[in-house]
Formats: sequence, structure tokens, C-alpha cells
Amino acid sequence: MDIDWYGHSCFRLRERGVTVVCDPFSKESTGLALPRIRADIVTISRASPDGDDNMGKLVAGEPKVLQGPGDYEVRQVLVTGLPTSHNGTRNVAFFLDFAGLTVGHLGELGQAPSQRLVEELGDIDVLLAPVSGPQTPDVSRIAEVISLLDPRIVVPMHYVHEALQSESAESPEPVARFLTELGISDPEVTDTLKLTKHGLPEETQVVLLRPNASVRPTSR
Repeated sequence: MDIDWYGHSCFRLRERGVTVVCDPFSKESTGLALPRIRADIVTISRASPDGDDNMGKLVAGEPKVLQGPGDYEVRQVLVTGLPTSHNGTRNVAFFLDFAGLTVGHLGELGQAPSQRLVEELGDIDVLLAPVSGPQTPDVSRIAEVISLLDPRIVVPMHYVHEALQSESAESPEPVARFLTELGISDPEVTDTLKLTKHGLPEETQVVLLRPNASVRPTSR
């Protein structure tokens, strides 16, 4: 599997000839230009900040767009959407099973899934976890959720980055406090996370992804 980060909570997952894009964003809502990406599946964890709920149109290839909770199967990828809303704000955490390799995208999380739901999900190999956001709990709560899900790899998202100085009103926080909370001092940093089921670490590791080089702040 290859995992690329485009800033905020937007990722591209590629495995077994299937491409998934999580949380595409518009230039108007973030101040960043998302390159045109082709995908088979698009997951959208929450409503767009500018009120546009048709964010799937930002991705090429006529993908299947998943926005709500439930169980789905698209191109032999099993997808579970769990509602994790808080205080009336919608959020759906998506867990994607690529024939035994499972990636979880928490969105802004809102509230943690129950122990029962976690047990039903089974093993989580990679967890895309928010550092900050309007509805995201404190980093200590996020750390508790990570401990509950017990993934092999954690990839932080939605944090401020020198290459991602967006004009969004939602001011992301630095990733440093998140790393401190998890007890990480020297995380792996890479452009693309490349992994296989058999090559996963035994203990939970944190990997920082550099934002895709095509994403840059836009001028007005």
C-alpha cells in the first residue's frame, strides 16, 4: 500500500489497483490547491466548512462517494463508517479493509467509538489521527483513542506545517504536543508511506508524512 498526504485530513490510499481519497478539500475553504486526483472511492468524514456537501466532485474518475455511517463494499474494499459526532457536528470515522490490511481515518473524531465497536472492527494496521480541529478532543483524549484502537502505525493529520500555511479560519496546531503526548521524540518522516501487511512493526510507530509537493498555498 502507498499512502500520500495532501494536507489537512486529505489522504490518498493506493492498494491492489484501488485508489481511495479521504476528505478532499476545496481551495475556497482551505486556501490550498488540491491537485486533480483520480480515485475509485472517496470518503468524507464531515460536512464542508463552506457548506458544500458535494466534495466528491473534486476527485476525478467518477468515484463512489461515502459520507455516512454504515457498512459498504466497493471494488472489494470493505468500508465501515462509524458516527463519532459531538455537540451536533457530524463526523464519520471510516475504516477501510483492503483484503486484510486495514486503515482507519478518524476525521475530526468528535467522540471515541465504544469498546464494543472497537472489538467489532478487529485489528487496525494504520490509523490516520487528527492533531487538532474545531471538534477534535484534546491531544490526551486522542492518545487514549489511539491506545484503544492499538494500531501498528499512526499518521498524524490536520496540523500546521511550513508548506501548508493555509488561509483557513480553522487554525491547526503544531504536531509537537501530539508527539510529546505519545512519547515520540524522533518519528519517521517520509514523502509516501509504503507498507505491506507482513512488514508492519510489532509496536505502534508514528510516521510523519510530508505534504504532497503539488499542494501549495494559493495567492489572491
